[in-house]
Amino acid sequence: MNKRFQSRSRREVLMMGGAAALVAALPFSVNAAAAPLRIATVGAGKMGSELGKLWAKAGHKIMFSTRHPEELKDLVAGVGANASAGTVAQAVAFGDVVVLLVPYGAIPDLVKEHGKALAAKALVLDVSNPIVPRDGEVGTQARAMGAGLYLASLMPGAKIVRAFNAIGYTSLAPNANRTGDLLGVPMCGDDAGAVALASMLVREIGFEPVVVGGLAMGKHLIPGADMPLSGNHTAAEIRQIAATLK
Repeated sequence: MNKRFQSRSRREVLMMGGAAALVAALPFSVNAAAAPLRIATVGAGKMGSELGKLWAKAGHKIMFSTRHPEELKDLVAGVGANASAGTVAQAVAFGDVVVLLVPYGAIPDLVKEHGKALAAKALVLDVSNPIVPRDGEVGTQARAMGAGLYLASLMPGAKIVRAFNAIGYTSLAPNANRTGDLLGVPMCGDDAGAVALASMLVREIGFEPVVVGGLAMGKHLIPGADMPLSGNHTAAEIRQIAATLK
């Protein structure tokens, strides 16, 4: 390792050179870093709560956000000292990494208000899914263009990675750091640094990241009986399935 970086925290390196420099300069173990990352969730439903709990346990600082952060007191208390709650604006300002967990129908307004700040982040982790009955025309557009590519069209330059989209929230806690073959997490993105950072965060909570391609593959990372990558799979199974997809 370059000695110039040995005494620097993960957060300092992130600010200096982005995710690529972070991954190149430091080991993946959060315990080896002098400071954790700040991870903000936009949305604090079941999936956001479970992911936040796991990342907080791994040592990261988590800010959960909704339009009514005062309703998150019990969640924050249950997660512990690494957790806090705030408005969406506060969370976007807080996070080195921002995790989107909102209905796709809300994304255009979210981008209109916070798109510039989100585009400056080292990683925007898109865990949201377009569901037409819920999201209406936005859901239809996102399905037609492809989940991921639709978001990228609204936020040019944003470092977007899709992950955890095809796994149910009930699968997270029981499978984190399980023995034997780890549960695989299919993911896709176009920015190498963001993909590396997302992969690190997946590994740190006990799952195996499997990059299935660029954001164009995001159309396959949606839950549903007709979606081969939906559900629980090992990394080897994900690679085998992904090889059949275009």
